[in-house]
Amino acid sequence: MKFDAMKMACQLCMPKRSSKGRKDLNVLATRIVAQATGDAPPADEGKNPAAVALDRLGGLKGGKARAKKLSAKRLSEIARTAARIRWKERKP
Repeated sequence: MKFDAMKMACQLCMPKRSSKGRKDLNVLATRIVAQATGDAPPADEGKNPAAVALDRLGGLKGGKARAKKLSAKRLSEIARTAARIRWKERKP
């Protein structure tokens, strides 16, 4: 009986995963109040749609353009290094 109570208490107080994104509760409260009163800025504010489109465009053609520019020898060298690192035996 005592063990079950201890186990249940640990489950209640200990998180299952670490959470990295903890924010200040005062900031959270301010945002909630601003949103409830209608004073909150629009969520999409801050990003320029033209810049987002250009970023996506660059990302889409970046890898292909780089591979085209590399020589076969250099491309093989990069692939060999990546495979070596991927399959390297890790020490505990």
